[in-house]
Amino acid sequence: MRYYSGKSAFAGFVLTVSLLAWAMPTTASADTVVPPGNRNVEQPKIPGASVRRTRAGRTTFDDKYDKIRELLATDKALISKIKSTARSYGIDPIHMVGAIVGEHTYNVDAYDRLQSYYVKAAAYAGNNFRFGYKDESIADFVGRPEFASCNAISDSYRLWSCRENIWDKTFRGNRVGGNSYPDNRFSAVFFQPFYAGQTFGLGQINPLTALMQSDMVAKNSGYSKLDENDAGEVYRAIMDPDKSLAYMAATIRRSIDDYSSIANVDISNNPGITATLYNTGGSAQRAAALRARGGLPEENYYGWLVNDKLADLKSLL
Repeated sequence: MRYYSGKSAFAGFVLTVSLLAWAMPTTASADTVVPPGNRNVEQPKIPGASVRRTRAGRTTFDDKYDKIRELLATDKALISKIKSTARSYGIDPIHMVGAIVGEHTYNVDAYDRLQSYYVKAAAYAGNNFRFGYKDESIADFVGRPEFASCNAISDSYRLWSCRENIWDKTFRGNRVGGNSYPDNRFSAVFFQPFYAGQTFGLGQINPLTALMQSDMVAKNSGYSKLDENDAGEVYRAIMDPDKSLAYMAATIRRSIDDYSSIANVDISNNPGITATLYNTGGSAQRAAALRARGGLPEENYYGWLVNDKLADLKSLL
């Protein structure tokens, strides 16, 4: 899961619209259904970073697609877990398959066997991590008075979205209280102690996304809620393949719900759109932008592949 986002005046407008939409009651009007398939005839341009990673690995996107497809095709237990998890979140399992294939085609290489993901997860279990920036822990940072407006929010998704929005508006790229902060995403600055852009596990989930989806996962899958002060537990959750599937499903469920409640658009029949949002993040903000401009969402390069290969991917289920 790689998030590509810029900083602009429009972001403030989108934020305002999205927050208002969260507070508004759902209308009785039917959502506009996004039909299956790609809106773009040709695949949108693949980011240079993805091209360079693939070239450095001396492989190709076709080879990486074939490798993750083979893992899914030969691991019936994994497919069974995907189906079971998808049912718990009320989504079609093809959305999860699409996200897994997209991540392992464009962002990381797949392991040959699911067991390898468990082994890597175990390697992280004994390490001590903390979330923070320089000497400032995440607990101290969000305890600042600038975040006071978020304190009354109990839902994990809205709470961390609120904090992320304040980061973008007040801290990102600015000097506050004598400290200078990077012009980078909240998740990259405070939640990726190894290197910016790092994601983990079968679902390639970043720690902030896991914290956002913690309440939904606890409700639907019964896993313990995550605590930002226990970074090791957050990493264990997103590295463990079984738990990772739950956070993946919750993220997809959230994007479908955001587009329905904010933009009155039903994206549940288009795995290419849900895959695009899994890749970019920011489903609430993107739904607000769509609501403002009208029309239908379009897939990016990542979602385009999922729709283009849809018949092949469906055969895995």
